[in-house]
Amino acid sequence: MEIILKEDIIGLGYKNDIVNVKSGYGRNYLIPQGKGVIASPSAKKVLAENLKQQAHKLAALKAEAEKKAEAIKDVALCIAAKVSATGQLYGSVGVNQVSEELKKLGHDIDRKIITMKEAKTVGDFVALVHFHKEVTVEVPVKVVAENAPAQEKAEAPVEEAPAAVEAPAEEAAAEE
Repeated sequence: MEIILKEDIIGLGYKNDIVNVKSGYGRNYLIPQGKGVIASPSAKKVLAENLKQQAHKLAALKAEAEKKAEAIKDVALCIAAKVSATGQLYGSVGVNQVSEELKKLGHDIDRKIITMKEAKTVGDFVALVHFHKEVTVEVPVKVVAENAPAQEKAEAPVEEAPAAVEAPAEEAAAEE
C-alpha cells in the first residue's frame, strides 16, 4: 500500500515522501493518526503541486537544519553510568541521556530526531541526529564508568586520614 506521509517518521520516511507499507500499518495506524494519506493519483498530483509551490520554503528549512548541524558538528559527549564489576551497565544509555547531555551543553534537540543503538557496556558509540532528510550529524558518545572517579576520590582522603587520626591523639595527650 502506498502512503504519502504528512510528517517525519524516523525509520519510515520524511514528510511528503511516498512510501510502501503493509496494508494493516497504513489503514490501522498511519491514516487514523493523521500521519499519512493513501497515495491515489489525485493525491500525488496535489503533492507535486504543493512541492513545487513550497520549494523555497523547503530550501529555507534545509538551510536552518544545516545551521543546527554545524552547531553540534564538533560536539562529543561523555556520559557517566553505573557499571558492574564485569563492565556491564546497570540499565543502558540511550537517546534520552544523549538529549539531556546536549541540553546541558546548550543544544535543545528533541529526542525523537536522535537515533542510537542503546549502549549496554562501557565504550564508544555513535548517535545520529536527523535534522532534515538530507542533513544528518553523527555525535560521538563515550560511555564511562561512574564508579572510576568515585574510587579516585575515595583514595585521596585515605592518604589524609592518618594525619587526621594523629591530630586527635595529640590533643588527647595535651589534655592529660
